[in-house]
Amino acid sequence: MSSALDRLKALTSKITSFEGSRKENLAKLKALYIGLKIDEKVSTFEDLFEYKAMNVTGLSLQAQDLGAIKENRYVQIICISYDKEAKGQKSKNSSLGYFGRSDSIDKALKNDVVKFILCWRFEKSFMTLEHYNDMISTVDAAS
Repeated sequence: MSSALDRLKALTSKITSFEGSRKENLAKLKALYIGLKIDEKVSTFEDLFEYKAMNVTGLSLQAQDLGAIKENRYVQIICISYDKEAKGQKSKNSSLGYFGRSDSIDKALKNDVVKFILCWRFEKSFMTLEHYNDMISTVDAAS
């Protein structure tokens, strides 16, 4: 009995921790959205999540060299959207922000750009989990 209770306590603690992290992440993301002037390209914060993916040029997002500068490149936040109605090429890349040459970018700005992408991906992951959870619930209810 106590091991089941211990597992339940551990799971509850982990879920609470993730929800707290998610709220903190959203607050950081909103601040970066304004600070990096992404709001000039995407007028509503919630519309950021209409994009299917987001990446950055000129900087590394790999865990082993996170934020490392790729020399002789330009730092730019790129978002990918899909047009289901389009014939041929269905994906579209758009720039959300241009920040100059990678080898001359301010360190604080570089860190903010990297943080923005990671925070966006973190929240997008939660949204994906919620989507699949809802779908499973729909199938369960139909059974």
